[in-house]
Amino acid sequence: MSSVQSYKNHTRQDPPFHFVLIPILLLNLILSVAVTVHHWPEHRGLFGWWIVMSLSLPLLAVRTRVNALKVQDRLIRLEERLRLAELLSPEDLAQSYSLTESQLIGLRFASDAELPALVARTLKEGLSQDQIKKAIVNWRPDNFRV
Repeated sequence: MSSVQSYKNHTRQDPPFHFVLIPILLLNLILSVAVTVHHWPEHRGLFGWWIVMSLSLPLLAVRTRVNALKVQDRLIRLEERLRLAELLSPEDLAQSYSLTESQLIGLRFASDAELPALVARTLKEGLSQDQIKKAIVNWRPDNFRV
């Protein structure tokens, strides 16, 4: 990333996926339906199969992306559990096991110095992932996201 990461710019889009692959696959779907309608009933089987494949390819692309993000979330959860074990007192660590996956994902951006207080606040107030991110003062960038 070219600029310093913060709440305002921490989301990531993958240009080859979001701006090339998905539009091409959607255009293919639109063209397959248009050509099938225009040439019906000539080559029904072939054009029907083209529509089936045109529906399945975007589904495959999206599922691949979602699965990669889910694996990333599981790794973040593990990393944050290890980080909490290093930074929290035994009492606070025991309480931290009630944090949700979403809350742990939000906490990954908090600096080590502010993490214990933010965990305590999250547990006390039940902060959401977005509220946690907005509460972070010293942003710890995550530049290796999928």
